[in-house]
Amino acid sequence: MSTRRQFIKHVAIGTSALSMGGVLPGFSASSYRNIIGSNDRIRIAGIGVNSRGSALAKGFATEKDKGCVVTDICDVDSRAIGKCIKTVQEIAGNKPKGHEDIRKMLESDDYDAVFIATPDHWHAPAAIMAMKAGKHVYMEKPASHNPDENRMLIEAEKKYGKVVQVGNQRRSWPNVVHAIKELHDGVIGEIHFGRSWYYNKRPSMGIGNITAIPDWLNWDLWQGPAPRVSYKDNIVHYNWHWRWHWGTGESLNNGMHFVDLLRWGMKLTYPSKVTSTGGRYYYRDDWETPDTQLVNFEFSNGKVLSWESQSCNRSSMGGYSSGVTFYGDKGSLTIGSGNEYQIFDLDNKLVKQVDSKMVFEEGNLVNPTQDLDAYHFQNFFNAIREGAKPNSTLTEACMSTQLVQLANISHRVGRAVKVNDRGMIENDNEALKFWKRDYEKGWEPRI
Repeated sequence: MSTRRQFIKHVAIGTSALSMGGVLPGFSASSYRNIIGSNDRIRIAGIGVNSRGSALAKGFATEKDKGCVVTDICDVDSRAIGKCIKTVQEIAGNKPKGHEDIRKMLESDDYDAVFIATPDHWHAPAAIMAMKAGKHVYMEKPASHNPDENRMLIEAEKKYGKVVQVGNQRRSWPNVVHAIKELHDGVIGEIHFGRSWYYNKRPSMGIGNITAIPDWLNWDLWQGPAPRVSYKDNIVHYNWHWRWHWGTGESLNNGMHFVDLLRWGMKLTYPSKVTSTGGRYYYRDDWETPDTQLVNFEFSNGKVLSWESQSCNRSSMGGYSSGVTFYGDKGSLTIGSGNEYQIFDLDNKLVKQVDSKMVFEEGNLVNPTQDLDAYHFQNFFNAIREGAKPNSTLTEACMSTQLVQLANISHRVGRAVKVNDRGMIENDNEALKFWKRDYEKGWEPRI
């Protein structure tokens, strides 16, 4: 007799191309008027529900009647567990089970998929553990903490045959998708250069003190795969982004979104040379990753991409605090912070503008694109139900992740790094020191 999970995996359900039903936060009922739901629910558990994970839980929980039920949540912060349970219960009416330890939660067969919104050092290990436990995976970007984890993720996906969707949400935003199609159809001719940028004004993280671990935090589980260090009071919850031990800096925090767009629009894979310059300029504190970074990606076909980040300077380019511009021999195309784009001729005259009321909410670190992310969730559920291709496949996401990881390696060695056509650094022992990380004994990812 088939199990419920096998039924969901093998039976095609008559839904629309973007359907998973229900109304996500920020959407009116009319927005979903034509979406057809399913009587068969996909049950999902959350891993990491403090900030971004809490926003994901809200979105999935809103699918209370059609498509999705949040059955379990896991976090090492007891406060986040209680808050998220309450939120899901208020939205959906059901009370998820709360867990502190991901390993114990993954023993359950009561759900079909997980969403992962942990710190970066947990992304790949958690996804591998989930796939190994038979779960489909929706994971926030970046796909991994270091390049070797990209290899492990792809091997795990092939071995376990699960659906994996990575949170490069712009791959599902309708106007962005149309903009990329216009590029591929030659609207600005042959594209030779793509520029991406992100500007923000982040405060100093200060200089932390080694102190007692708060009673609400399981510091050992928070560290998980990372080698153990003493607890400092300025790391949890957000400032881990700026420490190499757990985070990957602004380049993978935001850069991956935009470098991914450039690579997609220009049909590029791996560069032949990556050069990163910049540093930590604005404060003297515990922040290790660059707050100012300029990266050039050179490709063997002569094309070039660039990524610029200013983490402590609220500026803009073309009126956008973040975005990408493609430059071709017939004009240029800019995709801004949200679901809009503009096309210009070679004299910089605006020839087409596509707007969207659903926008990027500047300053919202938790859920800046709430209305738009629904499309990405819907695609994930269609992939599970109908076998549709995820819009942000693991292979594509790992490739974009690796580009910005190469940028960080260039930054850390202080010079350009050369890359082969498989995205690998060869004959450079200094750079290869950053290709993989050490893991806490007993926490090594195992496929």
